[in-house]
Amino acid sequence: MKKSILKLLFVAFLFSLNGIAQSKLKSSTKTAFAKGADVGWLPQMEATGYKFYDTDGTQKDCLQLLKDRGMNSIRLRVFVNPNDDKASGHCSKEETIAMALRAQKMGMRIMIDFHYSDSWADPAKQFKPKAWENHSFEELKNDVYNHTFDVINALKMAGVTPEWVQVGNEIPGGMLWPEGSTKNWNQLGQLLNKGYDAVKAVDKNIKVIVHVDEGNNNEKFRIFFDNATAQKVKYDVIGLSYYPYWIKKEFTETIADLQFNLNDMAKRYNKEVMVVEVGGEYDKVQNTHDMLVATIKAVKNVPKNKGIGVLYWEPQGEKSWSGYSLSAWQADGKPSPALDAFKEK
Repeated sequence: MKKSILKLLFVAFLFSLNGIAQSKLKSSTKTAFAKGADVGWLPQMEATGYKFYDTDGTQKDCLQLLKDRGMNSIRLRVFVNPNDDKASGHCSKEETIAMALRAQKMGMRIMIDFHYSDSWADPAKQFKPKAWENHSFEELKNDVYNHTFDVINALKMAGVTPEWVQVGNEIPGGMLWPEGSTKNWNQLGQLLNKGYDAVKAVDKNIKVIVHVDEGNNNEKFRIFFDNATAQKVKYDVIGLSYYPYWIKKEFTETIADLQFNLNDMAKRYNKEVMVVEVGGEYDKVQNTHDMLVATIKAVKNVPKNKGIGVLYWEPQGEKSWSGYSLSAWQADGKPSPALDAFKEK
């Protein structure tokens, strides 16, 4: 009898140790620096027959190739009622869930990026989804809440709880124009808070990101986030885009400005900061590699560990398929050596 009790106690002890180990593993994953990619095009690339290869010519899963290069996080965009255009459509709730499950099975952390549109939303365009076009402002607030809750709750029910959720994509001028424009900050603030509330209603531990472009432009960020503060906008992380190509300057001319802005945002608003989009020219491999090294270093250099990650936008979106010049993939289907920047400490 004594032996049986001892055996049971020993087994219980082992289970306890395993539980502690799992808990520590989850905790260390959550605090690890996020290195990753937005891969919204990937399912469509595969559907059209695009094949991905390692440097030795072996055909491999694209996500495995990214993981092999030090990436641990995947970002997925969500459109409201998208069409089937291979490059500007897809990214529905169902497709996003399928892709998130696949990425999670590869050990990746997940970020969800709400565009609140039927296609691309960015600084130049923030078109309302067609189904919401004639809605009053009160209805729009409910639309944002219900759509956000629906997608994040469906993900959770499928077994994926995202670590981060973006409420809006590159919104220096607001979103859901004209009602949610920065010309009407009071309304924009309410829309952003509806998105925040919906995310936290699913899981309070998910971090909510508010995302603005031109990460080197401190004045732009101060104007936006001072207004957000005045409107009591709720969020956890300031997300930045950083594209020297679109700024039309070499990264060496703007990286110090990015560092200054990262540090200022973290201190001024007491928030974590993250470069959620970065990219360099696919045919300037060394330049893109060096830019990525410098960007990762800048985010890691933010005091008090408030710089939490860097994600490349569509590195696998090779130009012959996408027409996109800021991918990091070669014409032979192999990753650009520029991505080795994510491997480095």
